[in-house]
Amino acid sequence: MTRRLASLSLLFAWLCASGVVLDVAQVFAWGRMFAGYVRTESIAKAARETFDPAKPCELCGAVSKAREASRGSAPAVPSAGADKMVMILERSAPVVVLRPARTWPDVSPLLPEDRAGEVPVPPPRRAVAAASC
Repeated sequence: MTRRLASLSLLFAWLCASGVVLDVAQVFAWGRMFAGYVRTESIAKAARETFDPAKPCELCGAVSKAREASRGSAPAVPSAGADKMVMILERSAPVVVLRPARTWPDVSPLLPEDRAGEVPVPPPRRAVAAASC
């Protein structure tokens, strides 16, 4: 949000410094004058009277005074006779994200445990062998 506000503020300051605000005010004044003349006259005659330099409105007079005052100040942009315009671009360091190295966890062997005791002896088979005969 603050970055957007800073960008908009910078854009507005640049527009004010370049004189675009005076152009917008002049267009607004012409629109107001034209709308006033159209109510009573034809469109062609209203356009002629709107842009007639002998009949400026109050807002047109204020815009012309502001333009004359701004001409006396130094231009914001160097003139064409200047040797060079130095432009600087400062690049930020690239962001490098490293993934941590994957290591296998220590796993105990999946072999069965060694038995401490002896294996039980199978039951005697004599009884089974005698019965089958």
